[in-house]
Amino acid sequence: MHLPSASLCQTAGIASLMLGAAALPAAPATTTPPNIMLILIDDLGWGDIGVYGQKFIDTPNFDRLATQGMTLTHAYAPAPICSASRAASLTGRSPARLHFEFVTKPDGAKHPAGVVLNPPPYPRDLPLSEISLAEALAPAGYKTGYYGKWHLTQETGGKYLGHGAKFGPAQQGFAETSEERGSHPYNYPKGKKNRPGPGAFKPGEFAPDALTDQAIGFLRRHRDERFFLFLSYYYVHYPLHTRCKWLLDKYDARAKELGINLNEAQLTYAAFVETMDHLVGRALDALDQLGLAENTFVVLTSDNGGDPRVAWNGLRGSKWTLYEGGVRGPFIARWPGVIKAGSSSATPVTATDLMPTFCEAAGAEPPPVTLDGMSILPLLAGKTQTLARDTLTWHFPFYHPDHVNTRPCSSMRKGDMKLIYFYEDERAELYNLAEDPQESSDLAKTQPELAAKLRDELLSTLKAQGARFPTRKG
Repeated sequence: MHLPSASLCQTAGIASLMLGAAALPAAPATTTPPNIMLILIDDLGWGDIGVYGQKFIDTPNFDRLATQGMTLTHAYAPAPICSASRAASLTGRSPARLHFEFVTKPDGAKHPAGVVLNPPPYPRDLPLSEISLAEALAPAGYKTGYYGKWHLTQETGGKYLGHGAKFGPAQQGFAETSEERGSHPYNYPKGKKNRPGPGAFKPGEFAPDALTDQAIGFLRRHRDERFFLFLSYYYVHYPLHTRCKWLLDKYDARAKELGINLNEAQLTYAAFVETMDHLVGRALDALDQLGLAENTFVVLTSDNGGDPRVAWNGLRGSKWTLYEGGVRGPFIARWPGVIKAGSSSATPVTATDLMPTFCEAAGAEPPPVTLDGMSILPLLAGKTQTLARDTLTWHFPFYHPDHVNTRPCSSMRKGDMKLIYFYEDERAELYNLAEDPQESSDLAKTQPELAAKLRDELLSTLKAQGARFPTRKG
């Protein structure tokens, strides 16, 4: 949705937000391996927080993290959908290579009726043979903890987001785990009548969140040890619900003052995002209070683009699509003394880069398998402005039953040029992201040779990764 408070070009906003902090030089890089905390937020869109141009929703803690670290303005999820993105972020391997390109489904799950192509079988469980971030970091002396949404197995049946007994974070190297859903309405029975009503919270007070409490408990237990904490929130995914009536009242009044017509879902989403910001602030405050902030490498990002019903993307598309709004999202990194406070970078990065980046920071051996990401630590540390690659690819060979416009497709960004290839009609769209960040002017017809060249390179890359493709019926 397009709202006047969402900025299409956030560069000026980032510059003004970070003006004071950007002048501070980074101290020499430490040789001591840091603690690592990865905060993954569900469905947080590129334009949903202040540092990326959001002016309607208050996100002081996201913005605080940005002023203390680096904001990456062209950061991408590995996929436009949850399970695929999470599998790739956890392993450093692309969804195409993993054959994990969609959300997990039970054996025999049927594809939507009446579709033109036959998609590949749905992914079910992330194979335990895949090496996770925890399994890479633990041999280097890291205590590992995973708290929150997993969504990489169908073992739990109806509790599709949960941790399975055979497939889950505990089986992928995390020593301490919990799927506590806290105050998020994922945990509520279906139907509004079964949800808890607004609590007696005063303005500025938030409902308790057990997931954040447990993560802070992990920090306290391991404050004197090297740790890797993966904090995987259920927010800000549907269903939307808040127990803080004061937040709804606040954003309703703000919308009326600005002359913006927002429905109940949009107001609730604003409350959701501010609640998520508060929880992130609690985790960051815990690092400060425990004396851990100076030697903790923090990365905050999202698993895919925002929900089409409520996100404030400022970009074309949403989750479930390969337009920028489906795969581009927030990515903020902080490591005091290594990452310059208040800095930013427009170099394209992706969450598959987390595995090699964390391994380099930790002095750990990367997994002895083909990785599709690369270490971006030199970029974060200000030692380079570019990376030794100019190409990123995405592969989404499925239809999505909840989004009628979703079609099997793949895409490639090469430099500033982006190609999206649709398998149904073998059609390509081509965009220059530097000149057309909203992907509104398709150049495929005016530059057919370039479109054909990028299409061939995209398909060749996917085949080299062993990708699965949709097939013709009959």
